[in-house]
Amino acid sequence: MNLADSRQWAPYAFILPAVIVMAVGLLYPVGDAIYLSFLNWQIGQQYSDAEYVGWGNYVRMLADPDVFESLWVTVRFGFWTISIEMALGVALALLLERPIRGASVFRTIFILPLMVSPVVVGLIWRYLFDARAGWVNYYLGMIGIEPQVWLGEADLAFFAIVFTDIWQWTPFIFIIVIAGLQALPSDVLEAARIDGANGWQQIFLIKLPMIRSILVIALLMRLIDVFRGMEVMYIMTGGGPGRATELLSLHIYNRAFNAQQLGYASAIAVLLIVIVSLMSLTILTVGNPMRDKSDV
Repeated sequence: MNLADSRQWAPYAFILPAVIVMAVGLLYPVGDAIYLSFLNWQIGQQYSDAEYVGWGNYVRMLADPDVFESLWVTVRFGFWTISIEMALGVALALLLERPIRGASVFRTIFILPLMVSPVVVGLIWRYLFDARAGWVNYYLGMIGIEPQVWLGEADLAFFAIVFTDIWQWTPFIFIIVIAGLQALPSDVLEAARIDGANGWQQIFLIKLPMIRSILVIALLMRLIDVFRGMEVMYIMTGGGPGRATELLSLHIYNRAFNAQQLGYASAIAVLLIVIVSLMSLTILTVGNPMRDKSDV
């Protein structure tokens, strides 16, 4: 191999260890889950003794109304949380990107929910929404509203987990968007002001289009997190009452460890991977954050 060939292959040699680690760390668990989805394997049973059932778990899954009910709960939960978090996060970032007094203090306080683990968040809000001792009913009572059984009624429990998710994850959108806004080239904004663009025109015609790639990435990351997250819901409601707050990820957990149906749970997990992959591909194709390299 001559010097020119060595230089041509050198970049591939440098990234080869990372590619191997990624393949082992990411592809192997997915492949193992797919293989397990073709088995009837229960907790405590030897892996080698698991019964091969072919497409049986998938046929059962497609006829299981509980799976589609959990999927519908996940879609509703994702719609309300992501849309509100994106709107609030962007609005607050646009408000606090300007040099106003106390902005740095508010930013620090505002991102505190991100520092709390999901388990602790679930415990905190489970207590706050408690029907007897929770602060939510206490403060509502001060303005004449009757106490509510927040986590004991289907619609209220769903509202409670949506509110909790918004409380925790709106700061995430805020941080990403404000970082993008503060990195915008000042000469472009100054030229817009000189040309007579008012505040709304600067926001909708200049700032938001220029951080489009950042908004797409934020949307994608929240979407993935909504479909895989379950800790807060598990702590607050356990998926109840009934199945009102049982997201698909929580349904998979219940099937795997409560019903001890690891093979069937793996089939549902494969369905979850397919759904998230298709939605991510759609968002990246439509948004295409790498299309315009002039973006921030």
